[in-house]
Amino acid sequence: MAAKRKAHDLSSPWIRNSILLLCSLGIVISGYAYHVEMSKEKDDSYRALCDLSETISCSKVFTSRWGRGFGLIDRIVGRESLLNQPNSVFGMIFYAFQVTIAYNPSTFGAVVQLVSSMIANVGSIYLAYILFFVLKDVCIVCMSMYIINFLLLLCSISKLRQAMAAQSRKQR
Repeated sequence: MAAKRKAHDLSSPWIRNSILLLCSLGIVISGYAYHVEMSKEKDDSYRALCDLSETISCSKVFTSRWGRGFGLIDRIVGRESLLNQPNSVFGMIFYAFQVTIAYNPSTFGAVVQLVSSMIANVGSIYLAYILFFVLKDVCIVCMSMYIINFLLLLCSISKLRQAMAAQSRKQR
């Protein structure tokens, strides 16, 4: 029994470290997306590394209506509102929040992490739909973030299972 418990305890740092690695990648990629969007807004001739062709272009996506506030916030609070930020800013905030919660081993912390990951994945599905069917584009940076968000969801599920198992052991 002690060996089983010890093996279980070793998996916790792996989940947290995976979350930290994914969030670090998410922050870096979001930062790059922000750089591309700001550079393109300042200089229309700017060509990002992720702009490979007419149909594979991240700057086309980032500077579209859906590149800020998910294409929704401007309709509620107006285009010039402080809340209508580039999606990359929301991404950086989300990943920083995920890092903070990664250090909370409680069941409640795991539930918050899972729910926020689920919301991010719903947002990814929405933005992927816009990307492929409305903008008819392929955005390598966007798809990288969708993958990171999905992997964070898997980590969050594992973290919740682990927290619930730990809680169950405490009650015995």
